Parts: sequence; structure tokens; C-alpha cells
Amino acid sequence: MAVIASVSGLNVAQSDLAVAFGASQPTILWIINVYTLALAALLLPLGAIGDRLGRKPMLIGGLAVFGIASAVAGLAPSAGVLLAARLLSGVGAAMIMPITLAVITSTFPERERGRAIGVWTGVAGGGGILGMFLSAALVDVASWRWLFVLPVALVVVALVMAVRSVPNSRENASHSFDTVGALTSVVAVVGLIFTLQEGPERGWTAPAALTGLVVGLASAVAFVAWELRRRDASLLDVRLFRERGLAGGSITLLVVFGVQAGIFVVLFPFLQSVLGWSGLLSTLALMPMAVLMMAASGLAPRLTARAGARSTMATGVALAGGGLALMAGMVSVDGGYLSVLPGMLAMGTGMGLSMTPSTEAITGALPSGRQGVASALNDVTREFGTALGVALLGALLSAGYRNAVDDRLGGFPDDAADAAREGVATAVRAADGAGPDGPALAHAAQQSFVDGWQQAMWAGVAVMAALFAYVVTRGPKQDRPTTRGHATEPPPGDEAPAPPEPDADHDLAPDPDLDLDLDLRKLAPPRRG
Repeated sequence: MAVIASVSGLNVAQSDLAVAFGASQPTILWIINVYTLALAALLLPLGAIGDRLGRKPMLIGGLAVFGIASAVAGLAPSAGVLLAARLLSGVGAAMIMPITLAVITSTFPERERGRAIGVWTGVAGGGGILGMFLSAALVDVASWRWLFVLPVALVVVALVMAVRSVPNSRENASHSFDTVGALTSVVAVVGLIFTLQEGPERGWTAPAALTGLVVGLASAVAFVAWELRRRDASLLDVRLFRERGLAGGSITLLVVFGVQAGIFVVLFPFLQSVLGWSGLLSTLALMPMAVLMMAASGLAPRLTARAGARSTMATGVALAGGGLALMAGMVSVDGGYLSVLPGMLAMGTGMGLSMTPSTEAITGALPSGRQGVASALNDVTREFGTALGVALLGALLSAGYRNAVDDRLGGFPDDAADAAREGVATAVRAADGAGPDGPALAHAAQQSFVDGWQQAMWAGVAVMAALFAYVVTRGPKQDRPTTRGHATEPPPGDEAPAPPEPDADHDLAPDPDLDLDLDLRKLAPPRRG
């Protein structure tokens, strides 16, 4: 919760930060984005290191780094100090995130693991919305510095609970650490995420964006080639992507989180600039979606046990796509919040149903000794999806708005028309000083935004339809549904895979901190006669 809430929390305080430090908009965006960049880039290497050194020490160390960095950020006297503190927070977050899921998957027995992953997924999915709401409330009633009180408080609670309750486990690896794979993965993620973050601001053909894209793609190709060469000693065995569960879970999370992030890019300007709501009220309006997402994440393991992972994921994707279609078809300026609420509720339910089995499919594809890497892969997929969704759906929205508003600006003064072309928020501000033409200018911009909204949402519907077809045909193999404790036969072509061969490289080393009192006589076979 602390890590996810910190991703989006500062978005509500951009103007406050600019005033406090006299910083430019690019500097403010870097203060926000450097956290996500460090988090995404270091997930895989630090997840693998946690598998080797021990998950509990890595979790405790990450919580300490994250808590200290958040406290420094709250007390930062300058933009430079805040930027460095956010970078360090991203490092701590990258130490925490892979271990949280790895601890669950390596600790809970199989019969309870799905429910535990459902809780984790619900908190991770709803944490961003809850973080934005609490952040908006703190900015309204206090100042931006109080935004860092919440992460510090959550870290203190998590640290106490981790020391008392989290067991330790680690991989007993016979191979050396894949340093080349770690470095190439970092460069690849930095290059690609940097391009997705800077492309919309600087332009996709800007030298910085093109350089990041070339470096990222070249490093990604080098990473795959090196990992294929390392095979069992690799940081991430890319051959596992041939398995349906890993590929299907990764693609589903990539698309679902991309669409979710794109929805937020569209919803906030609609609620604030079209409906005229405050930041706090706009964030509160997203809470029904977050609540249903968390509830559906908890329900998903039960549905998976009855209907199978593929059916549950497909149902979730269909509901999410239907929610997008509802929003695209019903949204209007006059309809207000009620015109988008049904679609939001369907979206939240669908995302919750699809995220939990997708996460379980990813973690189940890697052996128990590599759960830190499995969790890191899950998190990297989510981060890439978020960056893709913001960049692509945001670009579609902007293009649709500009095309629509140009046709409505005839007869307005040139300065007011130029302001309206920059965006709906700028148009609404310009309308306040446009005299008698102000209401008409604001309405033209708001209606144009709705037109751009519909264009972006229908594109999202097409993407979700393609994902639905993929999950139905190539999704994870159906689990055996159980009825009254008896397993039924799997459908034809979905035979259960054979149990994996023992892998000495991935055995869990015994933890000296665990006190195992085992009576070997209870394991002896019964006497005959």
C-alpha cells in the first residue's frame, strides 16, 4: 500500500511543489516520475538478490530505506533534495515490492495461496486510488509535506509486523549471479520507461525520446539473447514465456493496468474541468471503482477454483471491456458523473477478477526458489502497462480533443481560441476572462473533451476485445474445478502438466531462524500385522 500510494500521490500537488520551490514543470514531472523509473528498473535485479540473500532481510532493509527516504522528502528544503529523496524511495520500493508477493507465494500452502494473492492484488490495485484520495485530502487541509506522513506511518507498521511475523526463505543457488542480465535489464527498462514518460511531453520524435527508445530496445534484445545463452543460470529464464500461464498472465496484466492508467488520465480532467469538481471530490468519485476492484480480487480465487483460471480471467476482461464501452457510449457533459459511473463499476469488477488469476499464473510458472524474480516480473509488467496506457490513451485523448475543438472555435477571439486548443483546463480558465463568449467557449471545450474521451475509450474497447480473444484461445490452461472435494477431469487438450523435475538450483535453503520440531516417527509407515 505504501509503495503503490507513493506512485500517484504527488500528482495532486504539482502546483504546490512548483510554488514552494520555484521549479519548472519539467522539474516537477521528474520529481514525480523518477520514483517510478527507479522502481521499474530495479525490480528484477533486486528481486533476484532477495531470493539469494534472504527475503526477510531484503524486506526489512527495503522498508528502512523507503521510510528514511520518505521522511527526507517530507522535510526537503529544495527541489534537488526532493528529487534525490524520491530516487532513493524508488530504490527502497524496488527492494520491497518483489519480496511482498514472494513471501506470500513461498509461505502460504497451496489451498490458501489464491486467497492470499487475491488480498495482495486488491491492495495493490486499490492502493493507488486510496493514495490519491488521502493525498488530495492532505493537500487541501494541510500542505504537500504531509503527503509523506502516510508512507512513513505505513512503513513503521509494516516493519513491526515484518520483524514479528514474516518467515525467512532464500534460494540455494549453485550458479553465480547474472550480473550482465541484471545490467542489461536495468538499461532496457530505463530506456523504454523514459521514452514512454517523455514522449508525450517532448514529442515522440524528439532526440531524447528517440535515444531512449533505441537504447531500450537494443538493451532488451541483448537481455533476451544473453538470458537464452545462460539458460538455467539466467536472471529470468525467458524460455518460460512459452508456457501459457506466464505469457497469458503477463499480457493480461500489461493490458489491464494500461487501460486502468489510461482511464485515470481521462477521468480526472473530466471530473475537474468538465464537471468543475475539486481534486478531493474527484478522487472520492473513484472510490466505488476501487472498492469493487478490491472486492472482486478477493472473490476471484473462489471463481478460479470452480471455473478455472482461464474462464475467470476471460470473464474479468469481458466485464472491463464492457465497462469501457459503457463509458464511451454514455458519457456526456449534461449527464455528468452518472453517465460514467456504471462503466466505472463494471471496470473495477472486471479488473479485480482478471488481476488475481493473472498474478497467480505468473508466480506459479517459476519455481519456489525464484519467487522474488516471479514477483518482480509481475510488478515490471504492471509498471510497463501503466506507462503504456498513460502515453497511448493520453495521446489519443489529446488528438481527439484538438480535432474536435478546432471545428467549434469559429467566431471566438484568436487568443481565446489558442488557449482552448491547449487543453480543456486551459480553455475553462480562459473562458473566465472571455466576457460574454466565456460560457460558449467553456462548453465548446468541454464537449470537445467528451468527443476525445469517446475516441480513446473505443480504442480501449478494441484492445480489450483483442485481449479477450487471446485469453480464450491462448490463456492459462484450465485448472481442475472441484466440486465437494472431488476433482473433475480436465477438458480435452488441457491435461494437467506433469509435476516439474526437482531442480537443485532452486531448492530453498533451510532458515536457521526457524525452529522445526519434527517427530520422524510420525512419518514412518504403519506396522503390518
